[in-house]
Amino acid sequence: MDTILKDLSPIIQLLMVMAIFSCLPFMFVCMTSFLRYAIVFGFLKQALGAQQIPPAIVLVGLSIILTFYTMGPTFQQMYEVGSKPYQESGSIVMAITEGSKPLKEFMMKQTREQDLAFFVQLTRKEAPKSVEEITIWEVAPAYILSELKTSFEISFIIFVPFIVLDLVIANVLLALGMFMLSPTIISLPFKLLIFIAVDGWGLIVNGLVGSFN
Repeated sequence: MDTILKDLSPIIQLLMVMAIFSCLPFMFVCMTSFLRYAIVFGFLKQALGAQQIPPAIVLVGLSIILTFYTMGPTFQQMYEVGSKPYQESGSIVMAITEGSKPLKEFMMKQTREQDLAFFVQLTRKEAPKSVEEITIWEVAPAYILSELKTSFEISFIIFVPFIVLDLVIANVLLALGMFMLSPTIISLPFKLLIFIAVDGWGLIVNGLVGSFN
């Protein structure tokens, strides 16, 4: 495989690199820690009941910053591992191939074994003899599936206290006979008060950053 990559003409290598660069937004969103941050923050916004605040761009920006914080060591390792074969052989494709290995290792640490086994079985007739034989394109869908499950589990834990508060407010209003008053309007200030009192943003951010192995 390495020999084939080295024998590719510079034009074909350039076309392959351009194709890979066009997929960078997809890779950043789905193959890094950004996926978990974006989903949890989205559910948190719904749980608070403040549909317009904070703006979506703020949550996306926070997710991007936290992604670079979490993935910083991995990105640095990708650069170091990928730059060496490029300096030796001048092959961009070889540099990308070697540089993607730290990203694959990061994803495998966060991926459930059953998810990875499922996608490996779809693409192979025989089980791989070692982890190195598993390609990044087999790990990526398993990683996405595992991250979706993990993100929804975290979001459920965050959602429960806010639902309980909504139910309490709704029962109080029902007992007082205030049928026409929306419980959401009354519960929102209490949600914000409790969220601020427990330093909610700090707890959630610290928990999400610490959730990555």
